[in-house]
Amino acid sequence: MSGHRTDQVGAQVREEIMAIIQRELKDPRIGLVSITGVRMSPDLRSARVRVSVLGNAAEQKETLRGLYSARGLIRHALGRRLQNLKFSPEIRFEIDPSIEYSVHISKMLREILPEEETEEGAPS
Repeated sequence: MSGHRTDQVGAQVREEIMAIIQRELKDPRIGLVSITGVRMSPDLRSARVRVSVLGNAAEQKETLRGLYSARGLIRHALGRRLQNLKFSPEIRFEIDPSIEYSVHISKMLREILPEEETEEGAPS
């Protein structure tokens, strides 16, 4: 039962953090960010937030620095928004390379597969 609760709280934390990043943060270091997942600890006191950042490695690093500097503000805003929790969770951001990896694989497949095969598979 506690696993279900952590998943629910994680989904709620994800939505709220995304809204906070989009509406309240003004840090120019924070680029185009997408939160791919939030993993809550069993006691709901900490959250691992996986983010995908559009850009090269330097831009990803800068965005992560911006998010880390805004952690206190995000945590405070979460505490105001999530009144069903006793404690506002400690937030840890980490880069999620899965989207970048899937784009890389997609490009490789387009290069490997001949044009004729991709056109033949499409309905006329």
